[in-house]
Amino acid sequence: MNDQATLLHEKTSRLHIRRLMNRLILGVVIIISLAVFFVILALLYTIVKKGLPNINIHFLIGPPEEIDAGGGVGPFLWNSIYILVLSLLLSLPIGIGAGIFLAEYAPNNRIMEWVRGAIESLASVPSIVFGLFGYALFVEYFQIGVTILGASITLALLNLPVLARVSEEAITAVPSTWKEASFALGATKAQTIIKTVLPAAKKGILTGVSLVACRAFGESAIILLVGGTSSSGQMWDFHLFSEGATLPVHLWYIQSEALVADAQQIAEKTSALLVLMVLFLSFIVRFPLWLSQRKK
Repeated sequence: MNDQATLLHEKTSRLHIRRLMNRLILGVVIIISLAVFFVILALLYTIVKKGLPNINIHFLIGPPEEIDAGGGVGPFLWNSIYILVLSLLLSLPIGIGAGIFLAEYAPNNRIMEWVRGAIESLASVPSIVFGLFGYALFVEYFQIGVTILGASITLALLNLPVLARVSEEAITAVPSTWKEASFALGATKAQTIIKTVLPAAKKGILTGVSLVACRAFGESAIILLVGGTSSSGQMWDFHLFSEGATLPVHLWYIQSEALVADAQQIAEKTSALLVLMVLFLSFIVRFPLWLSQRKK
């Protein structure tokens, strides 16, 4: 009896120690998470607080000034949105399609392992490398200069590996029993992918789209090399061969080379606008997902 009581006491003590360690680790994780959250929140608040109160309609749609104070960022804001839309139109079908192929159709062999390894490697390549490739291709080889078209295609190339990898992971995570049930009802493979797999994987895919869209909107290295440091000076310029400087590039130019008297104020307003646009873009991409979840 004494041996059993001793053994029971040891097991109880170990259980208490494990629960204590679990609570301790959970507390450390919560503290670290809250600290990171509040640091990010403080940074965002500082950026937005300095620039947001001074933003007006003239700043959003007005042309920039070279010498005089009071210029706007209209052409740069338009270029940012225009280049982002073009790059997504190019990269989304190809990237998501590549993810579907890798998850559903690609054979499990050595060649596909190399392809996946290449995609993962490209997803981690710095954007400046893509920028140099775009500069060599569009500016040096095709000699079309720094343009909106070249910047859009180069940004699409930057987005493709991430979209393909995220889409493949999201589709692979769909339970195989769902696909088997669809096949049992007489659906073809294409119908199963469109009506069963993609709706189940849309949360992960939309997360990937949000990541690449926000990254592309804030990209500066590619735009600097392939899109240029200036714009046509016109709002709503749809010409693909115009220079395509965006808000991040304009922010760099204002902080480093601008001669206007209110350069610091323009930089603060541009920074706040960038933060708000990225948050708004993330919300727009994920809004359909939240809407569908509420309907359930």
